[in-house]
Amino acid sequence: MWWTDLKAALGQRINVEGIVSSLGVFSKDKHLAIPHVSVQDIRYIDWVELKKRGFEGVVFDKDNTITVPYSLSLWSPLASSIDQCKSLFGNNIAVYSNSAGLDEYDPDGRKARILERAIGIKVIKHRTKKPAGTAEEIEKQFGCESSRLIMVGDRPFTDIVYGNRNGFLTILTEPLSCAEEPLIVQQVRVLEVALVNRWSSEGMKPTSHTLLPDCQQCVKEEPV
Repeated sequence: MWWTDLKAALGQRINVEGIVSSLGVFSKDKHLAIPHVSVQDIRYIDWVELKKRGFEGVVFDKDNTITVPYSLSLWSPLASSIDQCKSLFGNNIAVYSNSAGLDEYDPDGRKARILERAIGIKVIKHRTKKPAGTAEEIEKQFGCESSRLIMVGDRPFTDIVYGNRNGFLTILTEPLSCAEEPLIVQQVRVLEVALVNRWSSEGMKPTSHTLLPDCQQCVKEEPV
């Protein structure tokens, strides 16, 4: 158990798949790191509008998106937004994380089960770290194409690159708390945000999404 936990701690600091993917983003695919939508946190997402537009499910990152880092319980201020999301999308909600549910760091699924009981949302088990991998496991879970799914996460170079590469509508949130993050993760986060802001200011945009051409229509001015 201690070895698995140590690997998990180190792995969340050094994402080899993420580094390799980032090289490709830097060289030719910068637009993949640009989210369709940016919000402070999920309370500013208009779930009603997204459901009305034809989206069939929502995929959440875990750490700093719906939980503080390394926690296995929902960040309580998000409860009302999660409840509204559940009421609209039913069982078509899941967590797809580089910690809980990832075979390498949660081989027996213990963290996934604890998280599922705590938040009432299915955790998808998978073998490949975001941003690497396809959407096959997620599409199988939801029974629809990824173009009808929403990817919500706090990291441009993992969650957003993965989502854009696989055809999701991508929503970037600000981190819930950086206090628990290792220094190297905080530094990488600052670099990611700086690059995305620079590319966005230069006019770079993600590929337009067919179900929601004007993505700002799914943003609330006041939180749920």
